[in-house]
Amino acid sequence: MSGAAGIVLAALVGYLVGSSSPAMLVARAQGVDLLRSGSGNPGATNVGRVLGRRFGVLVGLLDVLKGLLPTVAAAAVVGEAAALVAGLAAVLGHVTSPWLRGHGGKGVATSFGAMLGVVPWWALLAFGVFGLVVAASRWVALASMAAALTVVVLAGTAVAAGWNSGSWSRLWWATALAAVVLARHRSNVLTRWRQWRA
Repeated sequence: MSGAAGIVLAALVGYLVGSSSPAMLVARAQGVDLLRSGSGNPGATNVGRVLGRRFGVLVGLLDVLKGLLPTVAAAAVVGEAAALVAGLAAVLGHVTSPWLRGHGGKGVATSFGAMLGVVPWWALLAFGVFGLVVAASRWVALASMAAALTVVVLAGTAVAAGWNSGSWSRLWWATALAAVVLARHRSNVLTRWRQWRA
């Protein structure tokens, strides 16, 4: 498959896979309207809050696979450029699902899956930061944002050190993923800020 056609196909497949909503499917199977429960967010964290930890973990794993599988497939069939596109498209599909009228989750687990498919050790380091920040702050949103920024720092370090010929592409990709995650957590930050000031 040619590079351009492969990249376009990777984007389409990534977006369609990413736009599926395991959170909504699991919640509906349990008789719950997730958009009207908890925070109203169709993501793993809200599923865990509303239905319990085991359902939250299940949805989280499925969301990771939404980012991982299209990325790995695109890398195997076309190459890394297509993998980067597929991973980002999966995250965008997750946060702007057409099946949910443009709504979606925060993009954290799907971004983690995409990162696993391209640079696994970045994903593992970011996960470690996530765990440390959650343990210290008990604030998942803060941990998610810290993990996203960690990946940008790692990508920037790779560019500065010249570790990989595709470092610049990975830096722009990591920055785009982080931007999505940070933007999706904007309301969490504003809510916490208002609570601190009250």
